[in-house]
Amino acid sequence: MSTSTAAGTTPPAGAVDFGALFPEEVVTKALVRDVRLPGASGGTMALVTLDNGFDHTKPNTFGPASIAGLQACFDGLRARAEAGEIQAVGITGKPFIFAVGADLSGVPKVTQREQALAIARAGHAAYATLMDLPVPTFAFVNGAAMGGGVEIALACDYRTISAGVPAIALPECFLGLVPGWGGCWLLPNLVGPAKALSVIVDNALNTNKMLKGPAAFELGLADAMFEPADFLESSIGWAAKVLAGEVTVTRPEIPRDEAVWTAAVKASTMLADLKTGKQSPAPYRALALVAAARTATRQEAFAAEDEALADLLMGDELRAGLYAFDLVQKRAKRPAGAPERSLARPVTKVGIVGAGLMASQLALLFVQRLKVPVILTDLDQGRVDKGVGYVHSQLDGLAKKGRINPDTLNRYKALVTGSTSKEGFADAEFVIEAVFEDMAVKQQVFAECEAVVSDTCVLATNTSSLSITEMAAELAHPERVVGFHFFNPVSVMPLLEIIPGEATEPGTLATAFSVGATLKKTCILVKDSPSFIVNRLLGRFMGEVGRVNDAGTPVEVIDAAFMGFAPMPPFILLGLVGPAIALHNGETLLRAFPDRFYVSENLKRIVQAGKPGFYKLVAGKPTPDPEVLELLLTPENPVVLTPAQVRERVLGAMAQEARLMLDEGVAQAPLDIDLAMITGAGFQFWNGGLTPLLDRSGVSEAVAGGRFLPPGAASVPA
Repeated sequence: MSTSTAAGTTPPAGAVDFGALFPEEVVTKALVRDVRLPGASGGTMALVTLDNGFDHTKPNTFGPASIAGLQACFDGLRARAEAGEIQAVGITGKPFIFAVGADLSGVPKVTQREQALAIARAGHAAYATLMDLPVPTFAFVNGAAMGGGVEIALACDYRTISAGVPAIALPECFLGLVPGWGGCWLLPNLVGPAKALSVIVDNALNTNKMLKGPAAFELGLADAMFEPADFLESSIGWAAKVLAGEVTVTRPEIPRDEAVWTAAVKASTMLADLKTGKQSPAPYRALALVAAARTATRQEAFAAEDEALADLLMGDELRAGLYAFDLVQKRAKRPAGAPERSLARPVTKVGIVGAGLMASQLALLFVQRLKVPVILTDLDQGRVDKGVGYVHSQLDGLAKKGRINPDTLNRYKALVTGSTSKEGFADAEFVIEAVFEDMAVKQQVFAECEAVVSDTCVLATNTSSLSITEMAAELAHPERVVGFHFFNPVSVMPLLEIIPGEATEPGTLATAFSVGATLKKTCILVKDSPSFIVNRLLGRFMGEVGRVNDAGTPVEVIDAAFMGFAPMPPFILLGLVGPAIALHNGETLLRAFPDRFYVSENLKRIVQAGKPGFYKLVAGKPTPDPEVLELLLTPENPVVLTPAQVRERVLGAMAQEARLMLDEGVAQAPLDIDLAMITGAGFQFWNGGLTPLLDRSGVSEAVAGGRFLPPGAASVPA
């Protein structure tokens, strides 16, 4: 082996001052060392290791200085290859991380299209240099790879992947961008248009679905897969065999039939329409680029990607997507208003009141994350056994999938027990109730718990709408009570609303935030108020939708109004939430705010009839249920609005409610409203959650007295 060197990291020359745009770029260096290839043929591989100097918690990214470093590295390797010093080039990452794509931290400072175009072209230039090296190139994907990290692997001639890779993705469309450093051309020409679009569009729009190493290998993203323990050694050995002709890499021939490509594009277009309602330009630019990849040359494809990147970088959707990404990555990890962590008390045992589905989901989460004894209680042994049995069966399922080993399985099962008595809570530091959403029932439960638990035990409620202050009012120690509102399904939804009552003391609140962090949830501090943040806004949303429906606008028109503006059409959402739950939330809010909230008469009729929603599945597609349609009241003088009118009216109501919630201190800032709606209700990244959407549509200024966010915060600077 020769000595290691770091390729230069000087930003690319030109009119654009990249240093000013990306002043805090964490530069990913291209560290080169020579490796003697094993086998009779021998030869030297220049092995490039991508490394930003930090551990896996700060993944490798490519900003302008990093791209300049790659360019310098590849230029140097080209000279060495032409001189016969090296016979191959390999690229790998630091431990656990290959590279996770472009550094987008400077994008908010990009105010001119020329700047955006320069960023796009610099990446393409470096990747093209890699593709044109006169020796075979190999990507050894050892860890997480996304965006530009996947694209640099695609730019190589051959690829290996570790079976332990946790995440492979092209998430750009999720944010409002496209894979613009070759991905829209390279991937379809490697695996075919349908498979490529499943990664570029379908996975990205399905809440940024990631592939694990084996799935990526199965898709054709890599030519070989090796176990993590000796991944690099095995990959280099495999590369040597390829170079020696001992291993021949075969890939399926990509069809050039226009009909095949058209069908793939059409299928993904339908999904994009469903997910975005044509409100986000990014997936459609990606679809066009993939369609063109059938016949485009590399030069043509890269030039088209440059133009797409430049256009999208100057669009509000991407800026909103980056704002949302920043919320989830940064604000979520440092909850605004949370007390000092030092005030939190340790939790070595958890009690759960109830053994139904929600309680059982909580038990599963607590035992996996806290790894402490968890005891479920309920009214009779049958319910207790069913709840404990559910947890055990879920753990068995995780073991079968290889997610936990046999020892962990047995340990977790032993930690989860059940009882019909609350006496087991005596030594618990944290007890949470998950019983019926009724104030009297919850007050009784807490009174029974208080008689058993220690004076410092936290009593948490999973209420979705009821007053924490009222729930604690009759207790001897109301300071121990805190709202701890999860969203269903518990294992999937990231949000945890934490709500102090008027008497909740700082130690209780700090313990709640500490437990929430250990559960790996996005914790948001919320003022004690009816339905808190997400359910209050969704209650206003569904109330206005119900008002419009009761007045005569058909269900299908209302649902069409929100394609691309809400995570799903409102009446589809109603079926997911459950009409009875939606009705309860609406009635709670109507009692609290009778001047603004509305409970649909049609919704009441649906609940009374025991219907699960407005739709039923026909051939896998939601179709209005004829029996439900017959239940709907028809007004004598119906008012039928257009989709645009419905949308304007409902978004206006939500803007008004969001402003009132900020004025009342329910949420501390628009950022918390957006973070809550993204993580608790699935509002899209490229919409920025809720308030950037309201600002962009002009509703904020028309209804709420002004923008929620300053220009440039989640939009292109003015």
